[in-house]
Amino acid sequence: MYRAQLRWQPIAILLILALIWGANMAIVKIGARELPPLFMAGFRSLVASICLYLWMKTNRIVIFPTKSILFHGIVVGLMFGIEFGLIYMALEYSPASRVYIFVYTAPFFTAFGAHFLLQGDRLNLWKTSGLALAFTGVAILFMGDLGSYSLSSLPGDIMGLISGAIWGLTTVYVKKYLAHRTVPLQTLFYQLFFSIPLLLVVSIALENHVLPALSLATWFSIFYQCFIVAFLSYLVWFELIHRYPVSLLHAFSFFTPVFGVFLSGALILGEVINPSLIAALILVSIGMVLVNFQPPDKASKEGKRGQVCS
Repeated sequence: MYRAQLRWQPIAILLILALIWGANMAIVKIGARELPPLFMAGFRSLVASICLYLWMKTNRIVIFPTKSILFHGIVVGLMFGIEFGLIYMALEYSPASRVYIFVYTAPFFTAFGAHFLLQGDRLNLWKTSGLALAFTGVAILFMGDLGSYSLSSLPGDIMGLISGAIWGLTTVYVKKYLAHRTVPLQTLFYQLFFSIPLLLVVSIALENHVLPALSLATWFSIFYQCFIVAFLSYLVWFELIHRYPVSLLHAFSFFTPVFGVFLSGALILGEVINPSLIAALILVSIGMVLVNFQPPDKASKEGKRGQVCS
């Protein structure tokens, strides 16, 4: 049953999740010093999907209720694989702080796609204002360093932005074809499981797999990505989805890129946080809040319907 407001316990959990996700790209970048990024992304999906499969079997959750759900599961899994493959490769070229901002433009692609593809989810003044602010923030991020900007970072920026677009469109696809027919853990399993072949096949084709003896930092990176992020944190997130309206939960999602810039970028990796990055972060974060904003009466109706956002 949904609860109409968040108390301090779920708020604390949401902030912890934002910290976990905010540190993730730095952890990925540390692991990528010794492991090929696509292989690492595929291995993450493999381990997390095994853990999730065992969890679902223990809780008697059917994996594939129908053949049509299987088909849509394959589609979202491939989209998920492309999205995370691009994120992991983007970190090879761009600072983690920049990649966070580009990836977290996803809500704006969701809002734009939903306007054309989903009934009853049209752009309004709030969403349009959020889209405009996000576009301005991304433009500042691209244009702010033109004088000293290295073209070597441009591929990473573009891949980060494309991954944000794919994430947003995946959300629209899930809402259209799966949200009313599956439980959230099923959708998460499809994304993890069906991304494995894509990521590992592309990794075998493109990456060097002569692996050195792995350091303790790399082993920690693997553990963090597989168990802390892709399994445990997502389980907690979906448990919150079952208990609270999504409109309340997503109000906290803007903390992730904020923590990502300062925790992953500045604190862990020692990246330079310049004025254009701060300006872009502020505009994208405010835009995210506006895109997710719903009037109280509409938000309460959505909570009663029990809609799920992936």
